[in-house]
Amino acid sequence: MIPAELSPAARRDLLGAIRWIARDNPSAARALRVAIASAARQIGTHPMVGVVRPELADEPYRFVPLTGFPYIIVHNAGRTPPLIVRILHSARDLPDVLRDL
Repeated sequence: MIPAELSPAARRDLLGAIRWIARDNPSAARALRVAIASAARQIGTHPMVGVVRPELADEPYRFVPLTGFPYIIVHNAGRTPPLIVRILHSARDLPDVLRDL
């Protein structure tokens, strides 16, 4: 099983979220890291997981909500292995953040 790769932007998103959460709740930050790693394995195994959101990005980009956290994983299902391009808090202005995909 090959996990999905993380783009530099997705790595920055993940590290920023972990640092932010760890200030108040280190165990939740660790849980987020584990959840992202699990999702990356799932996306690597099943690239078509998630939904297409044409109002935000054209295919092959797909969106996976992260169970238990208010984050959305955006990945390119057309690559082998799939590429996680962003890990975004669901309260962000997604059309603005994803404009350059």
